[in-house]
Amino acid sequence: MKLQNFMNEIDSIAEDRKVDRQIVVDAIKEALIKAFRKHIEVSDAHAEVIFDEVGKKVVLYRLFEVVDEVEDDALQVSLDEIKNPEEQLIVDGFLKIEHNIDDFGRSAAKLAKQVLIQKIREAEKQAVYDEYIDKKDEMIYGEIQSVEERLALVNIGRTIAIMPKAQQMMNEHYREGQRLRVIITDVVKDTKGAQVIVSRADTALVKRLFEKEVPEIFDGVVEIKAIAREAGDRTKMAVYSHNPDIDPIGACIGPRGSRVQVVIEELKGEKIDIFEWSENNIELIKNALAPASVLAVYQNEDHRSLTVIVDDKQLSLAIGKRGKNARLAVRLTKQKIDIKSQSEAEELGIDFMQKMADYQFELDTRLAQQKAKQAADRIAKLEAENAKKDKAIEPISELEPVVTEEPVLTVEPVDEAEPIEEVIVEPDVDVKAEPVIEEVIVEPVKKPKRTIRQRQEYVSKFEALADVSKQNKQETTKKRFKKKSEEDELKRVNTAELLQELEYEIKPTYTPEELAELDMDDEDSEWYDNVDYDEFDDYYDQE
Repeated sequence: MKLQNFMNEIDSIAEDRKVDRQIVVDAIKEALIKAFRKHIEVSDAHAEVIFDEVGKKVVLYRLFEVVDEVEDDALQVSLDEIKNPEEQLIVDGFLKIEHNIDDFGRSAAKLAKQVLIQKIREAEKQAVYDEYIDKKDEMIYGEIQSVEERLALVNIGRTIAIMPKAQQMMNEHYREGQRLRVIITDVVKDTKGAQVIVSRADTALVKRLFEKEVPEIFDGVVEIKAIAREAGDRTKMAVYSHNPDIDPIGACIGPRGSRVQVVIEELKGEKIDIFEWSENNIELIKNALAPASVLAVYQNEDHRSLTVIVDDKQLSLAIGKRGKNARLAVRLTKQKIDIKSQSEAEELGIDFMQKMADYQFELDTRLAQQKAKQAADRIAKLEAENAKKDKAIEPISELEPVVTEEPVLTVEPVDEAEPIEEVIVEPDVDVKAEPVIEEVIVEPVKKPKRTIRQRQEYVSKFEALADVSKQNKQETTKKRFKKKSEEDELKRVNTAELLQELEYEIKPTYTPEELAELDMDDEDSEWYDNVDYDEFDDYYDQE
């Protein structure tokens, strides 16, 4: 068989089926071996297929094990039976005998074809599984190939995926050739091969759409904490911002609602409620039941469910149409919620405000303990890292000594050959007097201070002239300002002194007639000067 034509066929099969070329080669070898066994009617015969690129042909060898005593003629051969051992091909204790592939019958060729097709299909299914298992929960484009009663077949490029009825949106009608975005929810591998399951109703679709439209979510600044969805009707999404300067709700909505509008159009008008995530369970329940206003939230005695108290007029709004709003809140918070009206709680004698306060205190205590534990774990982690760093530091003894340039005081030894004469000084004073010991104070030598020479920068003539002119201008401005301030102060002082020194005398001016009347009034008013007031005292004393 010609190798060149055979290799061309192998390359075309690998390209059409999108599998590795070596996988096709191995499948062809296995198919030829099985066809050869069928041709010689020995099911367990040893055979080997070699692609001889030098001779440009495909060679098939039958192998016989060389033994001293033959037990099976179809598999073994003795050394005595070999006519020319030097001319025969013996490798690793096996005798190789070449067979012509063209001698295969029709049945053997048909078997080789079936084996080759089966192996290529298995390799193709394995390649599909390996490719799409890593794309689980990812969004891809697909084209509707056919629509059936219970499912829809979607062409996703490499294979045909299945979209069951439960994974379809109830407000959508699919048609053949329609392109849309889908989510890979599962990849199943069984005896029939790899099967990819896609969905349009999964919550991951909403998440991927927001990641595509909102850069803050894609970068991780804004995080989608939880999503609850009724496909085709309403979605509730809780978001949280790791940056306090970024509003998570505003980032998801976008300017004038442009970002969220793109997602709504992709979901064919599905309503989306976006609210901020809170670690406080009470605030989270209140936000999840929006647009209904909640009066109180407290935990039941079984510690497994929560009771929500709302106003009587808000009860239907909190439950929603066919319980949709409450159902989405339960899915989002993953807690059982019992909604009661205010009047019902009062009839049962429930002090819901006090219960909510107790539940709030319990939540705060739990949150404080959690934060303390996180801080302790963080400190322990830092201490462990510091301990590892300390072990990595070399000990000080192994470091090289530091050589200083300070002068060392050296004392020269006295030559022992020259004797030292002892000099005795006799004091002139009396012997009984105590000797005076003079105290010698050795002052430390002061080291001269080091002076750092400042580096003089080069200044051009133009810069020097500019500095001088600038300095002269500043001095002129200062003189003008000083002169002006002195003049203003002088004017201010002189004005004040003048105001203090001036005395204004207001003298009225009268006409001669008015002066005459005033004199007459003065004459008439002299009668009270001659009155004896003592008489009046006697009069009051008598009474």
